Amino acid sequence: MDLALLRTFVTVHRAGSFTRAAALLGLSQPAVTSQIRTLERQLGRPLFLRRARGVTPTTTGDELAHKAAPHLDALVEIAESGLDDDSSLRTLHLAGPPEFTAERALPALTELTGDDGQGFTLRASFGTAEEALDGLAAGHHDLAISTARPRGALLTATPLCDEEHVLVAAPRWAERIGPDTLRLKGAPALENLPVVEVHESLPLVARYWASVFDSRPAASGAVVVPDLRAVLSCAIAGAGLAVLPRYLCAPAFDQGTIVTLHEPAVPPLRTYFLVVRTGTLALPHIARAHEWLRRAATTWL
Repeated sequence: MDLALLRTFVTVHRAGSFTRAAALLGLSQPAVTSQIRTLERQLGRPLFLRRARGVTPTTTGDELAHKAAPHLDALVEIAESGLDDDSSLRTLHLAGPPEFTAERALPALTELTGDDGQGFTLRASFGTAEEALDGLAAGHHDLAISTARPRGALLTATPLCDEEHVLVAAPRWAERIGPDTLRLKGAPALENLPVVEVHESLPLVARYWASVFDSRPAASGAVVVPDLRAVLSCAIAGAGLAVLPRYLCAPAFDQGTIVTLHEPAVPPLRTYFLVVRTGTLALPHIARAHEWLRRAATTWL
Protein backbone atom coordinates (compact mmCIF):
# COMPACT_ATOMS: atom_id res chain seq x y z
CA MET A 1 0.00 0.00 0.00
CA ASP A 2 1.32 3.44 -0.96
CA LEU A 3 2.45 5.42 2.10
CA ALA A 4 1.50 8.67 0.38
CA LEU A 5 -2.09 7.46 0.15
CA LEU A 6 -2.07 6.54 3.83
CA ARG A 7 -0.63 9.93 4.77
CA THR A 8 -3.39 11.68 2.83
CA PHE A 9 -5.99 9.39 4.41
CA VAL A 10 -4.80 10.09 7.97
CA THR A 11 -4.74 13.82 7.29
CA VAL A 12 -8.32 13.76 5.99
CA HIS A 13 -9.39 11.63 8.97
CA ARG A 14 -7.94 14.16 11.40
CA ALA A 15 -9.06 17.24 9.49
CA GLY A 16 -12.59 16.01 8.84
CA SER A 17 -12.49 17.74 5.48
CA PHE A 18 -10.92 17.21 2.07
CA THR A 19 -10.48 20.96 1.74
CA ARG A 20 -8.61 21.41 5.02
CA ALA A 21 -6.54 18.27 4.42
CA ALA A 22 -5.54 19.60 1.00
CA ALA A 23 -4.33 22.84 2.59
CA LEU A 24 -2.30 20.95 5.20
CA LEU A 25 -0.74 18.68 2.60
CA GLY A 26 -0.09 21.39 0.02
CA LEU A 27 -2.24 19.57 -2.54
CA SER A 28 -5.31 20.50 -4.53
CA GLN A 29 -8.65 19.22 -3.31
CA PRO A 30 -9.18 17.10 -6.46
CA ALA A 31 -5.80 15.46 -5.82
CA VAL A 32 -6.81 14.56 -2.27
CA THR A 33 -10.17 13.25 -3.46
CA SER A 34 -8.46 11.15 -6.13
CA GLN A 35 -6.02 9.64 -3.61
CA ILE A 36 -8.79 8.71 -1.20
CA ARG A 37 -10.78 7.08 -4.02
CA THR A 38 -7.70 5.12 -5.07
CA LEU A 39 -7.21 3.88 -1.51
CA GLU A 40 -10.90 2.96 -1.25
CA ARG A 41 -10.65 0.96 -4.49
CA GLN A 42 -7.58 -0.87 -3.18
CA LEU A 43 -9.36 -1.77 0.05
CA GLY A 44 -12.72 -2.45 -1.58
CA ARG A 45 -14.54 -0.45 1.06
CA PRO A 46 -15.53 3.19 1.59
CA LEU A 47 -13.46 5.11 4.13
CA PHE A 48 -15.54 8.28 4.45
CA LEU A 49 -19.13 9.38 4.20
CA ARG A 50 -19.49 12.71 2.41
CA ARG A 51 -21.49 15.30 4.35
CA ALA A 52 -22.58 18.88 3.67
CA ARG A 53 -19.71 20.05 5.87
CA GLY A 54 -16.72 17.79 5.45
CA VAL A 55 -16.59 14.02 5.81
CA THR A 56 -17.27 11.42 8.50
CA PRO A 57 -15.15 8.26 8.68
CA THR A 58 -16.82 4.89 8.26
CA THR A 59 -16.08 2.04 10.68
CA THR A 60 -13.43 0.84 8.25
CA GLY A 61 -11.97 4.35 8.11
CA ASP A 62 -11.74 4.58 11.88
CA GLU A 63 -10.12 1.16 12.12
CA LEU A 64 -7.54 2.01 9.46
CA ALA A 65 -6.71 5.35 11.10
CA HIS A 66 -6.27 3.65 14.47
CA LYS A 67 -3.81 1.16 12.95
CA ALA A 68 -1.94 3.43 10.54
CA ALA A 69 -1.67 6.81 12.29
CA PRO A 70 0.85 5.85 15.03
CA HIS A 71 3.23 4.34 12.48
CA LEU A 72 2.97 7.32 10.14
CA ASP A 73 3.61 9.65 13.09
CA ALA A 74 6.71 7.64 13.95
CA LEU A 75 7.98 7.98 10.37
CA VAL A 76 7.37 11.73 10.52
CA GLU A 77 9.37 11.88 13.74
CA ILE A 78 12.30 10.13 12.06
CA ALA A 79 12.11 12.40 9.03
CA GLU A 80 11.83 15.55 11.12
CA SER A 81 14.52 14.71 13.66
CA GLY A 82 17.09 13.35 11.27
CA LEU A 83 19.68 10.69 12.02
CA ASP A 84 21.67 12.92 14.35
CA ASP A 85 18.59 14.20 16.20
CA ASP A 86 20.05 17.71 16.20
CA SER A 87 17.05 19.36 17.85
CA SER A 88 19.07 22.50 18.56
CA LEU A 89 18.33 23.50 14.96
CA ARG A 90 14.57 23.22 15.43
CA THR A 91 12.22 26.17 15.51
CA LEU A 92 9.11 26.06 17.68
CA HIS A 93 6.25 28.22 16.42
CA LEU A 94 3.99 29.22 19.30
CA ALA A 95 0.67 31.08 19.13
CA GLY A 96 -1.52 32.40 21.91
CA PRO A 97 -3.19 35.38 23.57
CA PRO A 98 -0.71 38.26 23.95
CA GLU A 99 -0.90 38.81 27.70
CA PHE A 100 -0.81 35.19 28.88
CA THR A 101 1.78 34.20 26.30
CA ALA A 102 4.03 37.14 27.16
CA GLU A 103 3.66 36.93 30.94
CA ARG A 104 3.54 33.17 31.43
CA ALA A 105 4.48 31.00 28.46
CA LEU A 106 7.42 32.83 26.90
CA PRO A 107 9.40 33.32 30.13
CA ALA A 108 9.05 29.59 30.79
CA LEU A 109 9.99 28.48 27.27
CA THR A 110 13.02 30.74 26.93
CA GLU A 111 14.77 28.36 29.31
CA LEU A 112 14.68 25.82 26.47
CA THR A 113 16.37 28.06 23.90
CA GLY A 114 19.88 27.57 25.29
CA ASP A 115 22.85 25.85 23.67
CA ASP A 116 22.71 22.62 25.67
CA GLY A 117 22.20 20.58 22.51
CA GLN A 118 18.50 20.06 23.24
CA GLY A 119 17.21 23.57 22.76
CA PHE A 120 15.34 25.20 19.91
CA THR A 121 14.71 28.59 18.46
CA LEU A 122 11.38 30.16 19.35
CA ARG A 123 8.96 32.19 17.26
CA ALA A 124 5.75 33.53 18.81
CA SER A 125 2.66 35.17 17.39
CA PHE A 126 -0.30 36.68 19.20
CA GLY A 127 -3.97 36.46 18.37
CA THR A 128 -7.43 35.37 19.43
CA ALA A 129 -8.24 31.75 20.24
CA GLU A 130 -9.86 31.35 16.82
CA GLU A 131 -6.84 32.78 15.03
CA ALA A 132 -4.42 30.60 16.98
CA LEU A 133 -6.38 27.39 16.35
CA ASP A 134 -6.90 28.18 12.65
CA GLY A 135 -3.19 28.87 12.25
CA LEU A 136 -2.32 25.65 14.07
CA ALA A 137 -4.68 23.62 11.90
CA ALA A 138 -3.18 25.19 8.77
CA GLY A 139 0.32 24.24 9.86
CA HIS A 140 1.54 27.78 10.60
CA HIS A 141 2.12 27.01 14.30
CA ASP A 142 3.42 23.98 16.22
CA LEU A 143 1.78 24.72 19.54
CA ALA A 144 -1.12 26.97 20.50
CA ILE A 145 -2.41 28.26 23.81
CA SER A 146 -6.17 28.73 23.70
CA THR A 147 -9.10 29.46 25.98
CA ALA A 148 -11.31 27.44 23.61
CA ARG A 149 -11.16 23.65 23.37
CA PRO A 150 -11.06 22.67 19.68
CA ARG A 151 -13.48 20.16 18.19
CA GLY A 152 -12.70 17.28 15.89
CA ALA A 153 -9.75 14.93 15.59
CA LEU A 154 -7.32 17.27 13.80
CA LEU A 155 -6.27 19.07 17.00
CA THR A 156 -5.57 17.64 20.44
CA ALA A 157 -6.06 19.82 23.55
CA THR A 158 -4.64 19.36 27.05
CA PRO A 159 -5.82 21.50 29.99
CA LEU A 160 -2.95 23.75 31.08
CA CYS A 161 -4.19 25.91 33.96
CA ASP A 162 -7.10 27.91 35.34
CA GLU A 163 -7.00 31.68 35.50
CA GLU A 164 -8.90 33.52 38.23
CA HIS A 165 -10.64 36.75 37.27
CA VAL A 166 -11.00 39.63 39.74
CA LEU A 167 -13.03 42.82 39.75
CA VAL A 168 -10.62 45.73 40.28
CA ALA A 169 -10.36 49.52 40.24
CA ALA A 170 -8.17 52.31 41.51
CA PRO A 171 -8.47 52.94 45.28
CA ARG A 172 -10.53 56.10 44.79
CA TRP A 173 -13.33 54.13 43.15
CA ALA A 174 -13.35 51.64 46.02
CA GLU A 175 -13.62 54.52 48.46
CA ARG A 176 -16.48 56.01 46.46
CA ILE A 177 -18.44 52.76 46.50
CA GLY A 178 -17.78 52.05 50.16
CA PRO A 179 -16.72 48.76 51.78
CA ASP A 180 -20.24 47.39 52.39
CA THR A 181 -22.27 48.81 49.50
CA LEU A 182 -21.32 46.17 46.95
CA ARG A 183 -21.86 43.35 49.43
CA LEU A 184 -25.33 44.64 50.27
CA LYS A 185 -26.55 45.87 46.86
CA GLY A 186 -24.60 43.67 44.45
CA ALA A 187 -24.36 44.67 40.79
CA PRO A 188 -26.67 47.72 41.05
CA ALA A 189 -24.00 49.42 43.15
CA LEU A 190 -21.73 49.43 40.08
CA GLU A 191 -24.18 50.59 37.40
CA ASN A 192 -22.96 54.18 37.20
CA LEU A 193 -19.24 53.41 37.18
CA PRO A 194 -17.15 53.58 33.98
CA VAL A 195 -15.76 50.31 32.61
CA VAL A 196 -12.42 49.50 30.97
CA GLU A 197 -12.58 46.48 28.63
CA VAL A 198 -10.97 44.73 25.69
CA HIS A 199 -14.07 44.87 23.45
CA GLU A 200 -17.30 46.81 23.10
CA SER A 201 -19.26 43.67 24.05
CA LEU A 202 -17.59 43.69 27.51
CA PRO A 203 -16.73 39.97 27.40
CA LEU A 204 -14.83 39.78 30.71
CA VAL A 205 -17.19 42.03 32.64
CA ALA A 206 -20.26 40.24 31.24
CA ARG A 207 -18.83 36.85 32.19
CA TYR A 208 -18.04 38.08 35.71
CA TRP A 209 -21.52 39.57 36.13
CA ALA A 210 -23.17 36.35 34.95
CA SER A 211 -21.04 34.17 37.21
CA VAL A 212 -21.04 36.30 40.36
CA PHE A 213 -24.17 38.47 40.21
CA ASP A 214 -26.33 36.31 37.91
CA SER A 215 -27.09 39.37 35.83
CA ARG A 216 -25.88 41.43 32.89
CA PRO A 217 -23.78 44.59 33.25
CA ALA A 218 -25.76 47.79 32.75
CA ALA A 219 -22.71 49.93 31.97
CA SER A 220 -20.94 50.48 28.66
CA GLY A 221 -17.23 50.70 28.00
CA ALA A 222 -15.66 54.05 28.86
CA VAL A 223 -12.29 52.83 27.56
CA VAL A 224 -11.97 49.90 25.14
CA VAL A 225 -8.48 48.67 24.30
CA PRO A 226 -7.61 45.19 22.96
CA ASP A 227 -4.86 44.31 25.43
CA LEU A 228 -5.32 43.32 29.07
CA ARG A 229 -2.09 45.05 30.07
CA ALA A 230 -3.44 48.31 28.68
CA VAL A 231 -6.73 47.68 30.49
CA LEU A 232 -4.77 47.34 33.72
CA SER A 233 -2.85 50.56 33.08
CA CYS A 234 -6.08 52.45 32.44
CA ALA A 235 -7.68 51.03 35.56
CA ILE A 236 -4.66 52.07 37.63
CA ALA A 237 -4.96 55.56 36.14
CA GLY A 238 -8.53 55.73 37.40
CA ALA A 239 -10.42 55.25 34.13
CA GLY A 240 -12.89 52.85 35.73
CA LEU A 241 -13.44 49.33 36.97
CA ALA A 242 -12.16 46.27 35.10
CA VAL A 243 -12.19 42.48 35.26
CA LEU A 244 -8.68 41.06 34.92
CA PRO A 245 -6.65 37.93 35.65
CA ARG A 246 -5.40 37.96 39.22
CA TYR A 247 -1.81 37.14 38.21
CA LEU A 248 -1.70 40.18 35.93
CA CYS A 249 -2.77 42.46 38.77
CA ALA A 250 -0.38 41.06 41.41
CA PRO A 251 2.32 43.78 41.13
CA ALA A 252 -0.32 46.54 41.25
CA PHE A 253 -1.91 44.93 44.31
CA ASP A 254 1.47 44.91 46.06
CA GLN A 255 2.02 48.58 45.19
CA GLY A 256 -1.48 49.58 46.25
CA THR A 257 -2.26 51.20 42.91
CA ILE A 258 -5.26 48.95 42.37
CA VAL A 259 -7.62 47.08 44.68
CA THR A 260 -10.25 44.36 44.40
CA LEU A 261 -13.82 45.60 44.62
CA HIS A 262 -15.34 42.23 45.41
CA GLU A 263 -14.17 38.81 46.65
CA PRO A 264 -16.88 36.27 45.71
CA ALA A 265 -16.99 32.91 47.45
CA VAL A 266 -16.48 31.20 44.08
CA PRO A 267 -14.40 33.39 41.75
CA PRO A 268 -14.84 33.11 37.97
CA LEU A 269 -12.21 30.94 36.30
CA ARG A 270 -11.07 30.64 32.71
CA THR A 271 -9.26 27.50 31.51
CA TYR A 272 -6.29 27.59 29.15
CA PHE A 273 -5.50 24.65 26.87
CA LEU A 274 -2.30 23.54 25.17
CA VAL A 275 -3.23 22.50 21.64
CA VAL A 276 -1.24 20.61 19.01
CA ARG A 277 -2.03 18.96 15.72
CA THR A 278 -2.82 15.34 16.49
CA GLY A 279 0.32 13.22 16.19
CA THR A 280 2.87 16.04 16.40
CA LEU A 281 3.76 15.29 20.03
CA ALA A 282 5.89 12.58 18.46
CA LEU A 283 8.27 15.39 17.47
CA PRO A 284 10.83 15.90 20.30
CA HIS A 285 10.93 19.71 20.32
CA ILE A 286 7.14 20.02 20.42
CA ALA A 287 6.83 17.32 23.08
CA ARG A 288 9.51 18.97 25.21
CA ALA A 289 7.89 22.41 25.03
CA HIS A 290 4.48 20.90 25.75
CA GLU A 291 5.71 19.07 28.85
CA TRP A 292 7.78 22.06 30.01
CA LEU A 293 4.74 24.35 29.93
CA ARG A 294 2.62 21.80 31.78
CA ARG A 295 5.22 21.59 34.55
CA ALA A 296 5.63 25.37 34.70
CA ALA A 297 1.85 25.80 35.01
CA THR A 298 1.86 23.94 38.33
CA THR A 299 3.66 26.95 39.85
CA TRP A 300 1.36 29.58 38.34
CA LEU A 301 -1.08 30.82 40.97
